[in-house]
Amino acid sequence: MTIEILTVIFVGFAGGLAVGTGFVAFLVVLGVIPRLTQLTKTMKRIRAYEWSAVTGAVAGGWLSMRHSVLYISKYWLIPIGLLHGVFIGMLAAALTEVLNVWPILAKRIGVDDKIVILLMAIVFGKIAGSLFQWIYFVDYLR
Repeated sequence: MTIEILTVIFVGFAGGLAVGTGFVAFLVVLGVIPRLTQLTKTMKRIRAYEWSAVTGAVAGGWLSMRHSVLYISKYWLIPIGLLHGVFIGMLAAALTEVLNVWPILAKRIGVDDKIVILLMAIVFGKIAGSLFQWIYFVDYLR
């Protein structure tokens, strides 16, 4: 093997370790998995949650290094999109819960008594932005 190949292997492995440890640290700091099991009252299945996170990270890493094309019906986009939305939503909710973002934001902009309206505005704005992106920028029927 040449020195270039060994360097690429080393840099790739080091990058993977850095990203992996960052992901694990992010989940640990937020306490996503224990909080999720607490909210759903499924503490006995915490190992399943942990293995799901590990399996998803490994599969996502492997798939991101390949040019994979799934020849499936366009109707599979609905459940796949919903699952992606649930993941991102739970991650965002965990982050805001840990950091107490909404009460601080509400106090700073002076809408302490209107926090529910603030949250609903953010939710509807996110929905409108997502729909706008999919309607105008995604051309998956080509």
